[in-house]
This record gives sequence, structure tokens and C-alpha cells, in this order.
Amino acid sequence: MERTRAWIALMAAIVMLSACGQPDFTYVRDREGTTYFKVPSSFSQLNAYPIELSLSGDHPNSEAARLRRERVWSTAFDQSARPSVAHLLSSTDPFIYATVHKLTDEQRDGMSLDRLRDFVLPVTAQIRALYLSNATEAGRQPLFSRFEPISDQILQLDRGARGVRVRFNYQIGGDVQTFDHTAILDEQGATVSVMLIGCQAICFRARAAEFDKIEQTFKLLRLPG
Repeated sequence: MERTRAWIALMAAIVMLSACGQPDFTYVRDREGTTYFKVPSSFSQLNAYPIELSLSGDHPNSEAARLRRERVWSTAFDQSARPSVAHLLSSTDPFIYATVHKLTDEQRDGMSLDRLRDFVLPVTAQIRALYLSNATEAGRQPLFSRFEPISDQILQLDRGARGVRVRFNYQIGGDVQTFDHTAILDEQGATVSVMLIGCQAICFRARAAEFDKIEQTFKLLRLPG
């Protein structure tokens, strides 16, 4: 009997230690350590390089792709049982894409709040019109249609950093996808940090409070020196 009790106590202790050893969150910093956020550990982290190639249109062996790798850091998280970077644009489960761009001189000169809104997907009326025009000229069906704005907030942050947080819908295929896009320009105008959270509209409405908590952890860090 004593052996049985001792074995039960030992197993209970192992279970408790195992539970304590599993963090609730994945804590994330970019390559330079200037941007921080945390994601629930139920999300699987993915290599975001295929997303970068898709967004930029660069050939992976091109000079443009090489330079982009030097200037751009990114990561992705998927809560699907079968994680995939393809879920960035269409998924019944939440997907998070985060990126930090070191801006070129040309990009710095042209940066504005509207540029921050359009940093990943076409959001402003001008860029949406350009996107549709380019698709028509190329003879292809636009992937994004029926844009619906939900909210648009200007962010005034510490030490002169500024940004935007916009939420919007797009119909993609047969589904409506909701995106929550936060983009921050640092106080020196040198980097843009972006977090994009998305899932199908019915999913987003049910879990918006969770996504707010994730977005609220998205911060710029001030390094010593």
C-alpha cells in the first residue's frame, strides 16, 4: 500500500512539473531586437520566407530577393491543426504574420500613414484601384474583392513613433476574411514593424477579444545605448 501511495505521489509530481514546464506563450523578438510581441503557445511557428516571396514577387535566386533578406525579418504563426503559410489569406483558424522592414532612403522619403495602411495588403482606395487595374491588364481574376472597412485608428506612440491599426474584410474565393493590420514607423523613420492577424469573418467576430490581447503585446523596444 505504501509503495502504491508513493508511486501515485511521484506520478502526480511528474504531471505537475510537466505542466509547469510548458509556457503559455511564445515570446518573439525580431532579428535586431527592436520589436516584441507574444503569441499563445497553441499557435505553431512557421518559416515566413514563402510569404515574403509571394508578397514581393521576387525570384528566390534574384539580387532583389537577396537584398530583401538583409532588410526584412518576418515570422508567422498558425493555430490550424495543419499549419501552412497558405493560411495567411484564407483560414477558419487564426493566422499571424509579423515583419520588420529596414527602409531604403527612397522608402523613408515616401512613408506616410497611407503607406503604412497598404504595407501588406491593398487597403486605401488608391492602392485598391491600382491593384484592380493591374489584375485587369494582366488578364487575371483579382484574388481580393468586395473590400469592407471596419475600423481605422491612428497610433501616436512614445518618442515620436507613429502608426496605424486598421481592420477590414476581403472576399477571397467563396469566403470573407477579416484582417487586423498594425503598422508602426519608429521615431527615426528607419523601420516599419507590422503585425497582421487574420481568419474568416465568422472566426474573427467570435475571437476578436483574443486578437486584441495579442495585438496589444506588439511593441517597439528601446535597446540600451
